Order: sequence, then C-alpha cells, then structure tokens
Amino acid sequence: MADGLTESTTSGSLVIHSARIVSDGTIVDDAWVRFDDGLVSARGTGSDWTPTDRTIDATEAAGPGALLAPGFVDIHVHGGGGAAFDDGADAIRTARAMHRAHGTTRAVISLVTASIDRLAASVDAIADLVDTDPDILGSHLEGPFLDPGHKGAHDPELLRPPAADEVRRLLAAGRGTVRQVTLAPELPGAMDAIRLVVESGAAAAVGHTDADDATLRAAFDAGATILTHAFNAMRPVHHREPGPVLTAAADHRVTLEAIADNIHLHPHVIKLVFDEAPGRVALVTDAMAAAGSADGDYVLGSLRVTVTDGVARVDSGSIAGSTLTQDVALRRAVEAGVAVEDAVLALTATPARAIGLGHALGSLAPGHAGDAVLLGADLSVARVWTGGAVSRGL
Repeated sequence: MADGLTESTTSGSLVIHSARIVSDGTIVDDAWVRFDDGLVSARGTGSDWTPTDRTIDATEAAGPGALLAPGFVDIHVHGGGGAAFDDGADAIRTARAMHRAHGTTRAVISLVTASIDRLAASVDAIADLVDTDPDILGSHLEGPFLDPGHKGAHDPELLRPPAADEVRRLLAAGRGTVRQVTLAPELPGAMDAIRLVVESGAAAAVGHTDADDATLRAAFDAGATILTHAFNAMRPVHHREPGPVLTAAADHRVTLEAIADNIHLHPHVIKLVFDEAPGRVALVTDAMAAAGSADGDYVLGSLRVTVTDGVARVDSGSIAGSTLTQDVALRRAVEAGVAVEDAVLALTATPARAIGLGHALGSLAPGHAGDAVLLGADLSVARVWTGGAVSRGL
C-alpha cells in the first residue's frame, strides 16, 4: 500500500460524501462527513453538504458500497514493517507508517519485558514522541510483572513481581503517557500495583496469568479494566473453573483484547468473544516487526523469533506476537460472523474508551479527531486520514 494513500485533515477543510458511514456501532447509508483543521466538524446524509477545497466522492474513490470508518486504534502492538518498537524512535516511526497505511491512525506503543532500567528509558523516550508525533498515544508495558508459567514470548529471566517502587518509577518515567500496564494479578504486590497504575491515569490490564476466578474478580474490583489478548497466555476455560476470559466477559467494566488472525484465536472463538462481551471487545494486533514484512528471523525484546508462513514463534515454540494488521483483523472478524458495525466498533471506539480517550478518538461524531479510513465493499483500505494531536491527559 503506497504512502500516498495516507493523508492529513489538519489543515483546511475536507468533505467525504456518498459513503456508508460505519461509526459508534451503526451504519448510515448515503452519508457524508466534514473535517475542519483536524477535527470532525459535521455529518449528514444525502446531498446536504457544502463543497470545500477538498471534496471526495467515496464511491468514486473506493467503489460501490464504500464504507467510511473512524481511524483504527491499536492499544497492543509491538512493531511492523521490519521494525520493533523496543528499538527507538526511528523504528517506532517505521512501524507506525506501515500500520497507518492499513488504517491504524493511532497506536499505543507496546513494550515487551526488559530490565526496569531499559523500560524506564523506553517509556521516557516514548513520552517525547507523544509530544511530536500525534499518532502515538503513549506506551503499554506488557511485562515484566507476568506469571512465568504463562510467559509466552517474554524472557523468563527478567520476569518479577510488581514492587511498588519499580511500578512508580516506570509510571513516572512516562510523565503521564503510560496508557496501559499488563500484569498477573496473582503475583505478590499485584493488587497494590493495579491501584497505583489506575491512580496514575493509566489502564491496568490482567494477562499472562494463572489467576483464578476469585483473584480476577478482586483485580477488577481493584481497578483493572482490560484483559490482555483474551485466551492467550492465561488459564483456560473449564466447566468448573471459568478462567480469566469468562470472568472478564461477565464484568461489564472490562474490555477484552482479541487477536483476530485465525492463529491466536479460531474463527469460532473470535465470534464467541464478541457474543459474550458485546461492545467490550478491542481488536488488537499484538504485531511484531514481521508484520508487513517477510518471513525470517527477528528479535522480540531479548528473544529470537522465527517467522514461517506469517506465524511468529520463539525457540520454545510459543507464539511471539503476530504479523497482523488491523484491516486484516476487520476482515477476519467479519468472516467469523461478526457484524461489520460491531467489528469496526472493536477497532475504534472500544479501544479508545479502554485507554481513556473515547471522548477524542474512535468516532466520526463532531468534535472527535479527524481520523478516518475509507474501505471498499470488500473491506480493503482505499484511503486513510489522520487528524491532529489529542490531549495526553485522560
């Protein structure tokens, strides 16, 4: 996909008309939206729109049945385009350019387990990028506070319980830009860590965990509101022990991440997650450097990863993230039987709300950021627009 398909709405006015607008869980036919200086300024239907210096006929640009959706928001992604987010600003920008061309207009920068010193330095550098790169929303610490028995593609030598002083150090390094912290709630000190994360304004997520139902419920009562990549790296569902997925699905405060690549989750399970937690599914990629790139050998954190036929694994055999992009996740979810408006919601308003940015992102309602993805009837990406910066505050 050429870079020329990604544009900005930050200067002047833009009208996109003759589209099926899919936003906030609904589809409106023969609709239009206007952007002014990086924000959605108006919406309507039919021909009741005023021409501007930039006017686009969605049907001409993307064919009959064209859909216009809000820009996709990925709250769990580690890289792409051959670049890993752990490798600094240039790598982050390379990966973001690839994902942006596939509709992901905003993303949280996820970091795998590393030393506390390295994570603090990375979080600090990402905080600088939040000030200069509007598409970067902050950081997600996926580790090191994880269960070694459900480590997945994390270095077991670096896993540790969440000591309060280390949690505070990482949050402080982010200067208000840490958006999400994943931890295993059964670890010593985890409940206090969840409270510290939430008090900082970030979302506490549970994942890479062997927690039982009672521990999960306690974690959600302590303030955790996200389940990291549902079904993966956690205790499974059992008829006498529901496990994290069913406990999370039963709690309306919790958003469930799902990796809809038909590898992490079977299509029937993708549909199951949507059925069990309507309006609370966030489709994430968990993508690593090989997304949008070739099979071969890569590095994720401190571990070697081999990608074969688009499937990434560490030497132990564990899946090591994905090679997914969010437009493919949309198509996989719809193929699994999810309604397109529900799948789009899971790429837009739901993840934005999960990290406290539902007021600014994930919708084509007036006042939201001017982010949009024009899709063909086959759900392929035709054009992408990104608006200006959003407040780093929650």
